[in-house]
Amino acid sequence: MKKKVLATLLATSLVAACLAGCGNTNADSGNTPADNAAPSTDAAADNTSADNTAADNTAADNTAAADTSDAVATLIANTTDTVKLTVWASEEDQELTTKLLDDFKAEYSDITFDITLGSESESTAKDTILTDVEAAADVFAFADDQINELVQAGALQEVLANYTLDVKSENVAGSVEAASVNGKLYAYPMTADNGYFMFYDSSVFTEEDVQSLEKMLEVAEAAGKKVAMDIANGWYLYAFFEGAGYELSLNDDGSNTCTWNGSGATDVAQAIMDACATGTLVQMTDEQQATAITEGTVAAAVNGTWRAETAESAWGENYAASKLPTINVAGKDCQMSSYSGCKLIGVNPHSANVGWAMLLAEYLTNEDSQVARFEARGLGPANIAASNSDKVQANPAIAALAEQAAYATPQRVGGNFWAPAETLGQILANGNPDGTDLQTLLDTAVEGITAPVE
Repeated sequence: MKKKVLATLLATSLVAACLAGCGNTNADSGNTPADNAAPSTDAAADNTSADNTAADNTAADNTAAADTSDAVATLIANTTDTVKLTVWASEEDQELTTKLLDDFKAEYSDITFDITLGSESESTAKDTILTDVEAAADVFAFADDQINELVQAGALQEVLANYTLDVKSENVAGSVEAASVNGKLYAYPMTADNGYFMFYDSSVFTEEDVQSLEKMLEVAEAAGKKVAMDIANGWYLYAFFEGAGYELSLNDDGSNTCTWNGSGATDVAQAIMDACATGTLVQMTDEQQATAITEGTVAAAVNGTWRAETAESAWGENYAASKLPTINVAGKDCQMSSYSGCKLIGVNPHSANVGWAMLLAEYLTNEDSQVARFEARGLGPANIAASNSDKVQANPAIAALAEQAAYATPQRVGGNFWAPAETLGQILANGNPDGTDLQTLLDTAVEGITAPVE
């Protein structure tokens, strides 16, 4: 009976914290053992039953747990056994995570912890977890494009409580969106640096020049330089159509909704062809860009943080970066959009210590931890305060990503997108050599992108 009382008290406390901080009122208690004391509206509802009347009476008398506004104090008060947790982090994150775990244990030194750290890449976390969700780690890092399948498999605990920070308000909007499914938050943003922006040589371009693609092409041509972008890659092609207001989204069945052939979309296609027709905007893959930047033929490129070292080595003190420029579409300057990518930390709802797992997930993704991750590995923070810190802003690539974040969206797209988008991008970059009617060209691409999933 004692365990049931304590679990009910903690569940009530966490629901109260959730309602105050997140505004969510739904939870999947079916995956949460009663002794976990995880935040759950079902657990809160149980307080109204006859079986829990004694628990309510005990709560009034229990001064250690009476303050239900302090979820951390309640969690500590209701913990008597060793807290066993398994954490998965990437091989590259092992050293930093070890330190953070030691700091976490020191922060809550009244509790006896048994925390095991394992190695699992964020890119493969989903596949490993889905082989046996119940046996997976209590806390794990994963790439944001895996979140839908993890939620569908019941492998992520919904974030219903805020212990030490407000996850939604303290992280950039794009990362919160990436950590959510159908408006519900299921993970904790850890990084927000897997996106793209504009690298440039500041001896060729001014900060004002790089605000407009047309201006950049004019300046680059005069300097005998090129501007590079992998237009034949749907990940980057998205920047033009999304920036002009055309939709691409993922449906529940894995198919896509796409309006890239809607009214006026041919103007976007024409704008891309016009830019490439100058001979100054050139189609180049990531590897080709690296070579051209090193050789000095390319003075600006749309790429990601992984290419920062290449650009900095080539351009030295002239190395700079900014958000993507605007592109003129039928007389209107449209801000180019981008895909954003985040690394997230999730909590397994089957954990025997869900409450502590959630608190640890918060700790591993709070402002100080995200700054530490940036300092140790150069990974861009999702936390707003961390992103705005002097140390982060001093990094041109990370600062540019933060600037581009206002125009970026998480990658949520079905597999049928990539091949048609690649074909479309290649045709446009080459100037539509077959002379296909642009509307027909777009209709064909969209037909492939939106094809039913077999």
